[in-house]
Amino acid sequence: MLRIAIVAALLAAPLAAQETKEQSCKYQADVVAAIQKARLDRVKERDVAQAVADSGPTWPENYNAAIPLITPWVYEQKMRDVRKKDLGAAWLELCLQQ
Repeated sequence: MLRIAIVAALLAAPLAAQETKEQSCKYQADVVAAIQKARLDRVKERDVAQAVADSGPTWPENYNAAIPLITPWVYEQKMRDVRKKDLGAAWLELCLQQ
C-alpha cells in the first residue's frame, strides 16, 4: 500500500493541472496490467521496462518512470495470483482510495 502511495505521489505532482486523480490511477493500473502481462509472458524482471516499452503503451511517457517501482511488487506476487487476479483492477481500487 505504501508503494501505491509513493507512486501516486510521484506521478500526480507534475500532472495535477492536466489530469484528474481518476485518469492518473487508470494510467497506473494500465502500467500494472502491462507488468502483469510481462510476468505471464515470462519476461525476466530486469527486462520488464524494455518489454513494456516495446509493447507500445498508450499512457503518457512519464508513467514509464513507475515501471521500476511497480515491477518488484508484481514479481513478488505468487504466480497463481498473477494468473488468476486482475492486479491492475486491484491497483486502481487502492489508488482511488488514496
